[in-house]
Amino acid sequence: MAKVLVLDDEIRIRGFIVVNLESNGFEVVEAASGEEALRIAHTQPDIQIALLDIMLPGIDGIEVCRELRQSYPAMGIIMLTAKEQEQDKVSGLEAGADDYVVKPFSPNELIARVNALLRRVTLVEQVSSSSEELI
Repeated sequence: MAKVLVLDDEIRIRGFIVVNLESNGFEVVEAASGEEALRIAHTQPDIQIALLDIMLPGIDGIEVCRELRQSYPAMGIIMLTAKEQEQDKVSGLEAGADDYVVKPFSPNELIARVNALLRRVTLVEQVSSSSEELI
């Protein structure tokens, strides 16, 4: 079962995302702030996918994305935010996000995007594991 970190400061939106992920077989950990998300990521290195809102108090989602990408290069990261301008999308992708989804979003599309990213993350993990065995 894949583990997903959901970062959103709005409890109703976070709960909606969590319910949809769990009903599709994902294990989910939740964070309401950037600081909490980073703390969780550092204590649970088996997280494979992170869904990050951008507009947060304190450390924003872009900075969380940068730090996660630097610390966990194989982690899949999807920005999930109401910020819909082209420059917002470019900033998120340049910070290290693999995908960018604008709110409001379709739950089915989000699950499909998470599954697609999980296929890539799983492949990277397998290749990395095989490389370590060769050394």
